[in-house]
Amino acid sequence: MNHVKTCLSCGREMKGRDDKKFCDYRCRNDFNNQHQAERNNYMRNVMYALKKNRRILAEIVDGEDLQKTTRKILVSKGYQFQYLTHQYTNIKGQEYFFCFEYGYLPLDDDWCLVLRHPFEK
Repeated sequence: MNHVKTCLSCGREMKGRDDKKFCDYRCRNDFNNQHQAERNNYMRNVMYALKKNRRILAEIVDGEDLQKTTRKILVSKGYQFQYLTHQYTNIKGQEYFFCFEYGYLPLDDDWCLVLRHPFEK
């Protein structure tokens, strides 16, 4: 039986093995990239937000151990509170929120204590 196989990416006729799906590596990569685009785009956006949050916290600390700021200032700089890499609860039960090695401790009256993780140098 003479069955004509076509490339799943470009539609060109293919010769070779019966189980072949793509005419070359470029078509295989294009096909896979198109199918992964939505998931990759979501991950790219999340990583962008995390890096931006980290940069904002690093700018506020600016080489110091600790720095106090308000949530309003963080938001005005573009900080997105829903994106963080991890949380830490100290012995006193205070919960810190981190973007990589920089984090903040929420204080009263919308103040935040911004710090660099003491274990990261």
